[in-house]
Amino acid sequence: MKSLDMIGYYRHQTGKRSTKDLRKAANVPCVMYGGEKLVHFYSPMFLFNKLVYTPEVHIINLNIEGDKFRCILQDVQFHPVSEIILHADFLELRDNKPVKIEVPIKIVGNAIGVQKGGRLLTKLRKVRIKALPANLPDYVEIDVTNLDLGKNIRVGDIKTDKFEILNTPTLPVASVEVPRGLRGQSS
Repeated sequence: MKSLDMIGYYRHQTGKRSTKDLRKAANVPCVMYGGEKLVHFYSPMFLFNKLVYTPEVHIINLNIEGDKFRCILQDVQFHPVSEIILHADFLELRDNKPVKIEVPIKIVGNAIGVQKGGRLLTKLRKVRIKALPANLPDYVEIDVTNLDLGKNIRVGDIKTDKFEILNTPTLPVASVEVPRGLRGQSS
């Protein structure tokens, strides 16, 4: 899994007034949990661009005033109108403790149904998985080569060995839509 370096500064005051002041100074108030104690800190807002506005998942090497942590971004809260980041939650990684995280789906192959005139529809962009930090994948790869007209691949069809997929097994991931001109015809 890709990693990203990030810096932070401890928050000595928590509350509405201090968080409002942090946001005015273009900082994001953050909390990291999963370790021995909660860690309240803030980080400059521009550092979140490579982390939030990408479909990729990163392990973050967080340096808070010299203290180093390995973590993942668990949740981000945005302002409903301006889309400014209001708050971020991080989860500290432990080698022996599994984590739950959403990872993107990567579609590979050329579906048979598309070659016959169908259209490939991606129904799901990310799946929620549970894995140890050492087994976290960059993405889950789905091969659609054998997908025919009117057929689909469901979450339960995805083969995994180092992680567990937590989504409902009957949820469709990708399907090939039969075009209007071919409906009703037999092949």
